[in-house]
Amino acid sequence: MPLDPPSASPQQFASDNYAGICPEAWAATQAANAGSMPAYGEDPWTARAADAFRTLFDKPDAQVFFAFNGTAANALALASLCQSYHSVICAASAHVETDECGAPEFFSNGSKLLVAPTENGKLTPAAVRALATGRSDIHFPKVRVVTITQPTETGQVYTLPEIRALSATCRDLGLRLHMDGARFSNACASLGCAPADMTWRAGVDLLCFGGTKNGMAAGEAILFFDPVLAEDFGYRCKQAGQLASKMRFLSAPWVGMLEGGAWLVHARHANACAQRLAAAVSGLPDWSAMFPVEANAVFLRAPADRLEALRARGWRFYTFIGGGARFMFAWDSDPERVDALAQDIRSLGRRAA
Repeated sequence: MPLDPPSASPQQFASDNYAGICPEAWAATQAANAGSMPAYGEDPWTARAADAFRTLFDKPDAQVFFAFNGTAANALALASLCQSYHSVICAASAHVETDECGAPEFFSNGSKLLVAPTENGKLTPAAVRALATGRSDIHFPKVRVVTITQPTETGQVYTLPEIRALSATCRDLGLRLHMDGARFSNACASLGCAPADMTWRAGVDLLCFGGTKNGMAAGEAILFFDPVLAEDFGYRCKQAGQLASKMRFLSAPWVGMLEGGAWLVHARHANACAQRLAAAVSGLPDWSAMFPVEANAVFLRAPADRLEALRARGWRFYTFIGGGARFMFAWDSDPERVDALAQDIRSLGRRAA
């Protein structure tokens, strides 16, 4: 008996997780649904997806693993680099610190996160050095890893020189560099660079590449650019419940995303929608940009009554960073719907004037 789908509500921009599955990921999943195949990653789709990543990053020896979600990917990746007595340096607003329910600490058996206060969510070499060298006695957890979010939680993108500078500092201090790339595609689209240039060529040791926010139903890829670091990581994934029995359905969407370039096309569209909104509301009374718009996020500061008035018009958004409204754009963001949001904001701006 067919199921009647619930009626869809008007498109919202509170999160890029609101989006559905993009056609390329859907088609690859459907193709993978034919017949029976070996389980637990022994299928040809998983091998093909891993090879697609190696091709994309121009790194034939990269080790690739797949996880269900970003929290598991980040937590397991960091845990693979740390012992329980180690610590990880991150920005105070980093997702691993604010939104992963202690998972990095849990999966590493207690490795401590050392947070650096930042104005824009970006770590700097000076901040890393200060935390890494502030204590070296046996009573303090030994610093082992630096993790950066690309783009940051405030929607800003680390430039290639910034990444290289952080990497140089890590090398000087004997630290590893991990990149949380939940929106890695949007950062690539913003910088217009090759994925390799933003990662291993810049000194990044380990990347968590996000698929969920780029048009997939679920799935993140974990890339080790140094194969030695990947030793026994498969066991870690299994123990954490991240080894899918029907792995082809976790890996096949990556084939659809990577082989035809959909990952970048969708990211460019999402970024363009963010720029579209930012340009449309620039200069309004009582509304101002909180951060530069560099990827697929727009943060707007406004008085509380303006934000409530916008909600009263049916718009959903979060205010958990700095108190302003956050709007996120995805592969399927409708430019006409973006314009409708801009029109309502402009209307409230005129009322303020």
